[in-house]
Amino acid sequence: MREVIDDIARWLADGETDIALATVLTTWGSAPRKAGAKLAFTAGGAAISGSVSGGCVEGAVIEAGGEVLADGRPRLLRFGVADETAWSVGLACGGTIEVFVERLDVAAYEAARRWIEAGTSGALLTAVAGPEEWLGRKATVERGPVVAGSLAVALDADIVTQANAARHAQRITTAQGLELFIDPIRPSPALVMVGGAHIAVALARLARVLGYRTVVIDPRRAFGSAARFPEVDRLVQAWPDKALAEEPLTADSAVVTLSHDPKIDDPALRAALSSDAFYIGALGSRKTHAARRERLAAEGFSAAQLARIHAPIGLDIGAQTPEEIAVAILGQVISVQYSVSSRSVGQ
Repeated sequence: MREVIDDIARWLADGETDIALATVLTTWGSAPRKAGAKLAFTAGGAAISGSVSGGCVEGAVIEAGGEVLADGRPRLLRFGVADETAWSVGLACGGTIEVFVERLDVAAYEAARRWIEAGTSGALLTAVAGPEEWLGRKATVERGPVVAGSLAVALDADIVTQANAARHAQRITTAQGLELFIDPIRPSPALVMVGGAHIAVALARLARVLGYRTVVIDPRRAFGSAARFPEVDRLVQAWPDKALAEEPLTADSAVVTLSHDPKIDDPALRAALSSDAFYIGALGSRKTHAARRERLAAEGFSAAQLARIHAPIGLDIGAQTPEEIAVAILGQVISVQYSVSSRSVGQ
C-alpha cells in the first residue's frame, strides 16, 4: 500500500470518488512484482499509481477496473504467460499472476494510512474467493487485537493472531472455504548500526536508499558525529546498552556491530540477543568471533542464541572497500528478512 498511498490521498483530496485498487495475490514462475503489490487508478486509467506487472497485463487490469467501478463487483484475474510472449506482458520469462481488482475501500485505506504515518503495525484482510456475497469484504486488524470491517464476523481468533503476526502478504483459506488475503502493514525496517566506523558511513547511505530507518549508536563523539552521518534518522552519542534501553529493538530491527571494540559491541549484542530483532551481525574475523562467543557464552547466552549472530558479517561477494562491504551486509540483511539462505563473507 505504501507505493500508492500518497497518490490516493491526493485523488481523494481533489474529490475523486471512482478509484479502483488492484492487488497481486499470488505469483508463480517469473513475476516482477511480489504478492501485495498495488496498482491504483481512477476511472478509465486517467490517473495511475503503482504497478502489478507491466505491459498488457496492466492494460487488462485497468479495463477490468472500469467494470468494477461500473457494477461494484470485484474481479479475480489470472494471467498465464508462455516464455515466448513473456516480454510483451511485463514478465522476464513465463509465469502466472493472480490479481484482485476492487473499488477502493476508503475505511481500509484510511487505516493503512494511519499505520504508515504512525510507524505502527496492522493488517488488511480481504475476501478474494468463495461465496459471491463475501467477495471484497474487508477487515482491519490492529495489535491488541482490534478488528473492524464487514469481514470481521468471519474471523476467528486464530486468523486474527495470524494476521497480527504476518510479516509478508499471504493467502489463507478458512474452515468455511472462504479465501482471505492478508496484507500486513508494518513499519519500515530499522537498521541499527553500532559503531560509527567507515563501513557504517557507507552502510547508512545505502540503507536509506533501500528504505530502512537508519540509527547510528556510538559513544565516541568523533565517530558518532553529525558531520559523519548527516542524513541518518537517529544519531545516538551514548553507550549501546543505554541507547537500546531507551528505544528497544523490535521484530522489525536489524542490528550490526561495527566498532571492533568489545566494550561497545558486546553490550549491543546482549541487547540484540535478548530481543526479537530479525537480523544480528557482527564485524570481525572468525577468530574475533570465536572469542566473542566465548565471552557471551560465559554470560549465560545459549548456543542457539549465539547462532543468531551472523559473523563474519555479510554475503560472500569478495567485498574489499567499505562500500562493497556495506553492499554485502545489506544483501545478507535482506536475505534474512525474506528468509533466503546466505553465506557469510570473512572480513
